[in-house]
Amino acid sequence: MKIDFATESLDQLAVPALGTFAFDDDPAANGSVCHLPETTRAMLAELEESGELTGKVYETTLIHRPAGLEARALLVIGAGKESKFSTAVLRRLAGAAVRYLRARGVHRMAWVLGPKTSDPESVQALAEGAVLAEFDADTYRSERNSVKRIDEFRFATGGQAPSDDARAAAERGRVIAEAQNFTRELVNEPSNRMTPEMLAERARRMANEFGLDCEVLDETQIQALKMGALWGVGQGSDAPPRLIVLRYNPPQPPPESAPLIAIVGKGITFDTGGISIKPAADMHEMKTDMAGGATMLGVMRAIAQLKPSTRVMAVIPAAENMPSGKAYRPGDVLTSMSGKTIEVLNTDAEGRLALADAITYAKQQGAGVIIDAATLTGAVTVALGPAITGVFGWNKDWVNRVRASAEAVGDKMWELPVDEDYRDLYKSSIADLANTGGRHGGAITAAMFVGEFAGDTPWVHLDIAGTRWSNEEKPYLAKGPTGHPVRTLVHLLTHMQA
Repeated sequence: MKIDFATESLDQLAVPALGTFAFDDDPAANGSVCHLPETTRAMLAELEESGELTGKVYETTLIHRPAGLEARALLVIGAGKESKFSTAVLRRLAGAAVRYLRARGVHRMAWVLGPKTSDPESVQALAEGAVLAEFDADTYRSERNSVKRIDEFRFATGGQAPSDDARAAAERGRVIAEAQNFTRELVNEPSNRMTPEMLAERARRMANEFGLDCEVLDETQIQALKMGALWGVGQGSDAPPRLIVLRYNPPQPPPESAPLIAIVGKGITFDTGGISIKPAADMHEMKTDMAGGATMLGVMRAIAQLKPSTRVMAVIPAAENMPSGKAYRPGDVLTSMSGKTIEVLNTDAEGRLALADAITYAKQQGAGVIIDAATLTGAVTVALGPAITGVFGWNKDWVNRVRASAEAVGDKMWELPVDEDYRDLYKSSIADLANTGGRHGGAITAAMFVGEFAGDTPWVHLDIAGTRWSNEEKPYLAKGPTGHPVRTLVHLLTHMQA
């Protein structure tokens, strides 16, 4: 999608569709509607009086050949209550406009900017919403929605020249949203087209395109580094595991005191549960068990273009968890790269094993801060539902930084506790640790198990099991992979000096 600005006056702007929004209190005269010509607003007042225009959230009112405008159609999106308005709402309104108009054969549109929505933060949110709305999880359908798309999204300034900051914000929004869509594409791939080696190849291609360093460790190297936890998870599959490592070095070296940030993403390209096999119902969803790894690839794609002054390394342990004569078993004891031994009580608690070795590797590479994302537990979805990511960590400062970035970009997260009293739940009588702490507090014990390998290094864990996918078609977003929390981590990594 091309993102640009239109500087014609609104009454002279000749576009197939012009988008605007209105609040539910006097929708013919508030929101960005109030910047339309008087003749147009009078027409909207008649629609409001008749009850056709209410401003209720995501309500769509499409007027063909609107009075006072050269645009062939005017789309008014309801924004709901003004007291609840935010950049997160604005992002969704742009997405709702794109999805509504493209379904009606529109390929080019403009969006009215007003004084309250022309600041860089708003422009970035609008660009993000527009680009995110273009994604559909229809890669393998014979009849795709690719012909129904918005090719050009322009910001209508009403005759004002856009500032350099506004142009930069629009470009930043495009880059971040395209990176989030890249993550969504990876998560949507079926597992026969996304083995560990295939995921590694996608990472290589992306790294080459955007100038990142990429290294992929194969099964021989994984075993040579004594990554017994990762190897244990992947040893049952005919598609051997890979450790994917990407590095971003900023053009201007940061101060020596600035830490290397390691972002670690679980990359289980399919999870049968192994010998502790999952029920058949919904097992197809386990193609998304690599969403944490895909998230980190999307983040790296974005920062390679945005070029923050922060050193970042992504580490993605990729494996298939399959049952076979070679597979690891309940009761086995694995020796992790750190030297810690792990009793396997359940082979379906495999993500934390893969993360254990990836985090140890990141520490050995000099990481001063570690942030991981993983579809780690069903328990977090029981606790928080499908809309909110669970946040865990030893270091409150970094937990708060992540949560602040989430709030800034409209991602929903909630901190869950880590407490010494939970440690007894994943003790083993024959090894250093057990790989599961049982049903009670499952998301907490899983997170704390991962944190054991971070040790004293500042560490934050994001359990995205519920938020990596939406089973609901929304006005602003397609059903399917969400790309959450790419925006949060990009914001964090690009605001390190703030």
